[in-house]
Amino acid sequence: MASAIAIADEQGVDAVTMRSVAERVGVGAMTLYGYVPGRSELLGLMIDEVAGESQRPAPTGSLRERITAIAEELMAEYRRHPWLVDARLPRPWLGPGSSDRYEWQLAGIDGFGLDDIAMDQVVTTIHAFVGGSAQAWVAERERLALAETDLEWWGETAAVLDEVMDGSRYPVSGRVGQAAGEDYGLGDAKRSFDFGLALLIDGVEALVAAQ
Repeated sequence: MASAIAIADEQGVDAVTMRSVAERVGVGAMTLYGYVPGRSELLGLMIDEVAGESQRPAPTGSLRERITAIAEELMAEYRRHPWLVDARLPRPWLGPGSSDRYEWQLAGIDGFGLDDIAMDQVVTTIHAFVGGSAQAWVAERERLALAETDLEWWGETAAVLDEVMDGSRYPVSGRVGQAAGEDYGLGDAKRSFDFGLALLIDGVEALVAAQ
């Protein structure tokens, strides 16, 4: 799996094929098929390997601190391996890495009054939130690598928007968009992550309080 993950880290997940991995490890593609049935299974093994990379301490602290630890640990996976945002499988991969991580996540929120279904839903919601935040982070990273700065892009785009968009038709979005643009430009992935995570935790705490 190390070779497949290395290719994805270097070139993106689309570069990971049975042939490219076979070439990296110095065997024929048909030889690799003797170990892995196909690319989908290969991606599943890669995702599971990444899920098992972290050394996770026993959960401690408040519910807020524990959910924060879960979310930040997931986000760290995406930062180490940005290709994860593009590695999609129709069903979850139930390998040892993913299973150990799921057990740790559930243990982190166990004992606070949530029933088993709610606990699973909380973990699912954290994964969905972090996955969306990771996409925003990857997009921000790609945007910052462009030769054209955000300020230059806004300068070119603003003139076009003034011509084609009727301000009276978009009074709220125009006002909010201007305020957001002046505050943090085209986006601040870290700020959005922190803001969204705080809202998510507030919601879970409200759910616990209502039990």
